[in-house]
Amino acid sequence: MKSASEKLSKKLTIFDVYAVSTGAMFSSGFFLLPGIAAMETGNSVFLAYMAAGFLILPSMFSVAELSTAMPKAGGAYYFLDRSLGPLIGTIGGLGSWVALIFKSAFALIGMGAYLTIFVDVPMVPLALVLTVAFGLLNIFGAKETAILQRILVSALVVILAYFVIQGLTYVYSGDNLLPPLKESNFFTNGVNGFISTIGLVFVSYAGLTKVASIAEEVQNPDRSIPRGMILSLFTATAIYVIGVFVMLKVLPAQEFFDSLTPVADAGVYVMNTLPGTAGLLLIVIAAIAAFASTGNAGIMSASRYPLAMSRDGLLNPVFGKIGKFGTPHIAVIATTLFMAFVLVVFDVEAVAKLASAFQLLLFFLLNLSVVVMRESKIEAYKPGYKSPWYPFVQIAGMIISLWLVAEMGLLAVGLTGTLIVLCIGWYFYYAHGKVKRQGAIYHVHARLGQLRYEALEHELMTIINEKNLKSSLTYEEVIARSIVMRAKEGSSSFDRLIMRATIRLDRRLKLEKDVLRDNLADLEKNFTQLKKGVFFKYVQMEDIKIPEMVAIQAKEGIELTIGKEKHTAHAMIFLITPADRPLLHMRIIGHLAELIEAEEFLDRWKVADNEQELKSVLLSDERLLHLRLQEHIPSEKWIGKAIKDLTLPGECLVTIIERDSEIIIPKGKTRLESGDVLTVLGYPDDINQLRSDLE
Repeated sequence: MKSASEKLSKKLTIFDVYAVSTGAMFSSGFFLLPGIAAMETGNSVFLAYMAAGFLILPSMFSVAELSTAMPKAGGAYYFLDRSLGPLIGTIGGLGSWVALIFKSAFALIGMGAYLTIFVDVPMVPLALVLTVAFGLLNIFGAKETAILQRILVSALVVILAYFVIQGLTYVYSGDNLLPPLKESNFFTNGVNGFISTIGLVFVSYAGLTKVASIAEEVQNPDRSIPRGMILSLFTATAIYVIGVFVMLKVLPAQEFFDSLTPVADAGVYVMNTLPGTAGLLLIVIAAIAAFASTGNAGIMSASRYPLAMSRDGLLNPVFGKIGKFGTPHIAVIATTLFMAFVLVVFDVEAVAKLASAFQLLLFFLLNLSVVVMRESKIEAYKPGYKSPWYPFVQIAGMIISLWLVAEMGLLAVGLTGTLIVLCIGWYFYYAHGKVKRQGAIYHVHARLGQLRYEALEHELMTIINEKNLKSSLTYEEVIARSIVMRAKEGSSSFDRLIMRATIRLDRRLKLEKDVLRDNLADLEKNFTQLKKGVFFKYVQMEDIKIPEMVAIQAKEGIELTIGKEKHTAHAMIFLITPADRPLLHMRIIGHLAELIEAEEFLDRWKVADNEQELKSVLLSDERLLHLRLQEHIPSEKWIGKAIKDLTLPGECLVTIIERDSEIIIPKGKTRLESGDVLTVLGYPDDINQLRSDLE
């Protein structure tokens, strides 16, 4: 199990998701590309942007589903690795890292065209300075990076909204003559020209899905990721379509075709109500915000690929280190240095355009991943958001991606092929033979059953727990009131332990003993080995309202026969959940799986000497505090108070009171007494705050 220090903090909100997605979309696609696209198709250029926004929907739906099922750093890499296997994951991870770095570098270079309107600056040195600045900011914290992203995107959207409103007012005021382009053919180069233009502008929307790479850091990903992406796409499509329509109507045809600053050129006309060059200045500020936000979001997203790959053994473990600011500082530094190298050595503009073909291939694979994960029937695959109209949306997404790749020409396809070959070479040089994982694709067909990677289901269970901390608290409440038993050395058998568990559970559940005992004793149904020596079983029953757990310690081991195989159990955990909450056991087993991954788990379990110690083993210490109330120490202030009157940090919760060797389940009116030992559960930061308050 990864320690808390190796995990990324969940600090990003739905607004941060929106800011990263939106910031990654607005750069060259709006500020440089419209004139080139208009030359290709004529007046229909704004419809090409609308069509591209519509065609990105299948990939957006698929990425949103995968992100809520597996919100882990690395996004596309992680999805491809777990669905199609580590070879495809390596291609997706390294390829995405390289392509995103080229795109981000191109965005910073693109600032030059707009900055030179007011000041002549050397582009490459400026881009290098910005790269280092954004790299440092990404080291100091995802939240700090997200704050800058919020500021940049907020300024960008406000200014562009003003541009769009002023533009429509100018176009339809009736006092302005329409430029020559109005009279030209709607499809300058026919239907083929229009289709190729869709392919050209489609990549303007590709940044929408980059938020998947930071999904691990998003609070409540089931809600925040799909909503943030949908809102971002709506914003981008509206501004792209209406903004390009305004440029089309305002600028003369040849001026529009030749311009590398079409938004600024149109702004001179439509924002003339502002004094002097204020309108033009706003457009330049918006362009700088757009290119800067793309560069900033690019470093933030790209650095999560080497982080995730190092965790899985596909890159050196050094890239997986988390610094004191809670960010993957080594991965950020590597990304920043590579981006600086690209700026100095390559013709960034040429390579960035060609790298778009790789993004389209990635969309094909991501749509395929959803099909594989759904058809694998892995019980632990539980996306918080499900793509509509499955599988037709995914099939459409795959067809669209291949079609647009074909439209990009042999050179783009050739570069993508070269990148894929290099990624395959790295996999066989570094990881082949070391990595034992297989993707969910081996779960799809029974004839491949011998290659199933059972640990994938275990891993997905831990993700279910990590997705929502409120579910973790539910788990901890179950542990706090669980029944813990210790097998008597030399005199306990499995059947005898089950009988003892049945008797103790019967006092709470009031169910038929025979039915309960038979369910617990059935080793063939829902009885899982989480780790050698550690077994878990869940039973779903009617007429119970809250989950109950029995945990059994067997220091010497209890012999079990499952099928034809014999096992020795040192830890057995039985969970009884309400039948009307069918997924509850998945959340609880998810947290158990996460804890049991730790190498020291079984050692701690076997040496625990009492019930409280055993419960502590089942709880993450960073979310747990045992507190004794007595006079003359800080906890004295709680003596005599009711639970409801306590002021606790965040969402801390008093779950158990030990009083005179008795266990009390606290209620709001329960009054605390001197000598009480409290078990307090909560988020790690809140627990640390409570410890500080009571020091």
